[in-house]
Amino acid sequence: MTAEPVPAEPMTDAQTGARARRYSPTEIEPRWQRQWGEDGLYVASTDSDRPKYYALVMFPYTSGDIHIGHWYNFAVADVHARYKSMHGFNVLMPMGYDAFGLPAENAAIDRGIHPHTWTMDNIERMTRQIKTMGGMYDWSKTLAACLPEYYKWNQWFFIKFFEKGLAYRAKAPVNWCPKDQGVLANEQVKDGRCWRCDTPVVRRDLEQWFFKITAYADELLDFSQIEWPERVETMQKNWVGRSEGVQFDIPVEDSAHKISVYTTRIDTVFGITWVVLAPEHPLVDTLTTPEQREAVTAYQQQTSMLSEIDRQSTEKEKSGVPLGTYAINPVNGARVPIWIADYVLGTYGTGAVMGVPASDERDFEFAKKYELPIIPVVVPEGWDGSELAAAYIDPGVMVNSGEFDGLPSEEGKVKVAEWIEAKGIGQRTVNYRLRDWLISRQRYWGTPIPMVYCQGPCGIVPVPEADLPVVLPEDAEFKPTGESPLASHPTFTRTTCPTCGGPARRETDTMDTFMDSSWYFLRFTDPHYDRPPGFDTEKTDYWMPVDQYMGGVEHAVMHLLYSRFFMRVLRDLGLTKESEPFKRLFNQGAILGPDGFRMSKSKGNVVNPDDYVTTIGADAVRCYLMFIGPWDQGGPWNPAGIGGVTRLLGRVWALVTEPREVQSVDASAESKLRRAVHQTIRDVTDDMEKFRFNTMLAKLMTLVNGMYEARGSVSDEVWNEAIRSLLLMIAPSAPHLAEELWTTELGRPYSIHRQPWPTWDDAVTAEDEIRLGVSVNGKPRGELVVSSDQQANEERIKTLALALPRVAALVEGKTVRRVIFVPGKMLNLVVS
Repeated sequence: MTAEPVPAEPMTDAQTGARARRYSPTEIEPRWQRQWGEDGLYVASTDSDRPKYYALVMFPYTSGDIHIGHWYNFAVADVHARYKSMHGFNVLMPMGYDAFGLPAENAAIDRGIHPHTWTMDNIERMTRQIKTMGGMYDWSKTLAACLPEYYKWNQWFFIKFFEKGLAYRAKAPVNWCPKDQGVLANEQVKDGRCWRCDTPVVRRDLEQWFFKITAYADELLDFSQIEWPERVETMQKNWVGRSEGVQFDIPVEDSAHKISVYTTRIDTVFGITWVVLAPEHPLVDTLTTPEQREAVTAYQQQTSMLSEIDRQSTEKEKSGVPLGTYAINPVNGARVPIWIADYVLGTYGTGAVMGVPASDERDFEFAKKYELPIIPVVVPEGWDGSELAAAYIDPGVMVNSGEFDGLPSEEGKVKVAEWIEAKGIGQRTVNYRLRDWLISRQRYWGTPIPMVYCQGPCGIVPVPEADLPVVLPEDAEFKPTGESPLASHPTFTRTTCPTCGGPARRETDTMDTFMDSSWYFLRFTDPHYDRPPGFDTEKTDYWMPVDQYMGGVEHAVMHLLYSRFFMRVLRDLGLTKESEPFKRLFNQGAILGPDGFRMSKSKGNVVNPDDYVTTIGADAVRCYLMFIGPWDQGGPWNPAGIGGVTRLLGRVWALVTEPREVQSVDASAESKLRRAVHQTIRDVTDDMEKFRFNTMLAKLMTLVNGMYEARGSVSDEVWNEAIRSLLLMIAPSAPHLAEELWTTELGRPYSIHRQPWPTWDDAVTAEDEIRLGVSVNGKPRGELVVSSDQQANEERIKTLALALPRVAALVEGKTVRRVIFVPGKMLNLVVS
């Protein structure tokens, strides 16, 4: 990137001898925050001739006080957005609150305060704290997901999903407290017990609402339109879990029943030695013999107390119970026992699996524990027929497989699948790990599901759009029963059928709070829009997709996946042109407490940024957070380390405000400073684009050191170019300091944050001299300093290298067989 040299600027009074003002961030920062707010400096509009840039940080939950971890997300993200604005973009960077959820309901029970009051008080406090960052957030577009003007549109979307066949009601397991007779969220189950009464929790089925995300499973595996971290794409691919295999039926002995199983390893089907059902499989009761009834029932009850995560844990010892009945392997007629085991889930696949211990590590462990047969069916080349010490899971050769013996297993997969289809036993199919999104929550503090149950002939009926929103009743009674207060609220539950006018019951479940975050980025473009679909499509057509999304990787397979699903449904409803919500994604790391552990109130290691803002200022906190380390890694908060950035800011202040005395102008010093300035602009620009904030600040520190060295020996023209460039480069990181020095001290046009980003001249960045490493047979043996115009002259560099004493001694009497030369970098002599 090449541009004309920056023109000289007139000296200011501050530089010609006026007494320097003391740097006082606690006075400067609130003043500029008020000024920017009054001027609407960061209010984004679609009326701009600049290219748009939508920067968004995952909106925060209304937990209460802001801690330094919030700053690490929002202050550092602001640096990048400010840079983009100065780089010529029309930037939208809004702020809002993820305001529904269980903590507010718990607060209502524990503190005797209504969730709305608790939430809105937190929003007010958090807004005040976030504003002290001095960010360029557009506060005119603030939203809170708990307000009816927002969640009305959650309900509108729900109805549209229902009409499209994407919202349906079905039975699903929930956590149930037998004592409180209520449903518990996963967060309310501690070590398998109710968090309030310590009663063992069981699993039971309830009718609940789902969104059919599986209808978009294949689309969700397409990442061609987005630039996301590879690990997030991998996590989503694994979560969707697309696999190609064979589904076939295994008949039950002396019965008309058949057990359907799915496998990606149909080449191992001859090695089945048992069949496993999930404890909740509908055939378990039918197939259990009287002798095994007691053991099976006890095992089912034991399993009902475990979460699905616990059941699938690789650390959990595998367990199971035989039903006492047998199945017949359809490919060879072998009689195999039927078991139940908790590692098989009724909600995944067919709820049944084939046990092939010779080719599956989990099955091998199970077979060894219960002394079940292990029949090798796929073995390595050259297998001598000896007993397997472990499951062999790699491709190999088929054995003990009838007519398929001797086939390579990969070929065998195709041949066996064709054979099974020809026999009418099963068929090839695609399976997914992904399950439909269970959106029902038995809570109060969430969006009421806008459905009505008619007691007459109409069945389940949506609330008419004209009657939206269905508002949460303010007089709900919060009791520690585990049941939603809506279920016992008489005026809320009783209603009339909108179709026939007869008596009806209102749905008392509320929506999963991920519903709120699945479309909020659309609402941000105009959060007060009051017509369907809840956002102005002209504005979303302009702003979407989000150009840069920033947030934690922990949301990879929930929020991020749901948002992608949601956007595709809206596209198919004709409400948006885009399929993807977020074009680019960056996952920042986490700031740990001073003790190196994740911050939590219980550990007492939470860092309150207010304590620092009121003493050393927000700019220092912003810069220190960037300087801790790479943004995607984070690190522990070390208060001793903040001194380095406070000194940097003080030195920048002094460079501008303290008088400069020049005895004589040194041409060499001028050339060196100009080169340093232009190289820093180039390198800082590259760091800003790539979120390398720590190295960006390090380069600014180096430039400041160079400016102190040169301040008494360069002309006004060169000095003012350096000052101007420095302030522009540091403006995104230390916005208050830069504004004060630019506008007040230098008298430059307000605001520095509306000035263009500085540019560099490639000719100026070129070094006069270049250092090249010299190696012999790959080992460093010296260094050459050559003029920049000689850096690519291989013969000249080779001659100089051979003249180096250490090199000459190593080469003497030998032949140079090869020369490896990288211009401007290194020369390696290969000798023998």
